[in-house]
Amino acid sequence: MEPRFLLDTHVLLRWLMEPRKLSHAQRRAIENAERNGQAVAVSAVSLVEIAVLASGIEPRIDIRPGQFFEELQANPFFQLLPLTYEIASEVASLGASLRDPADRAIVATARVHRLKLATSDQRIVESKLAQVVE
Repeated sequence: MEPRFLLDTHVLLRWLMEPRKLSHAQRRAIENAERNGQAVAVSAVSLVEIAVLASGIEPRIDIRPGQFFEELQANPFFQLLPLTYEIASEVASLGASLRDPADRAIVATARVHRLKLATSDQRIVESKLAQVVE
């Protein structure tokens, strides 16, 4: 079954590590998808963001990226969406309301695949560039 929404990086991490930190609407949407055997989408750029957050001198999240990615890949609930030429073109068309390249790629992915975006990022919400699950 095709996913109906895309998880941004922080929603993905919260779902897997601290689901109580999700909004009621986000938690309900993810739980409903899981209960109905429906996958949720994850942008490939989220894997890069997670790798950056988990590495460096002062990691911002406490995970082992290799193990985390293996578990994510093995879980059929998560459908990884690659960065494509079409998504890159969509990034270029977004205008200047979002500056972060990862946010732009995630929003473009949601738009290209016609998915709602589960996000708590107020810049994305306020941009109105994608339909969101707040």
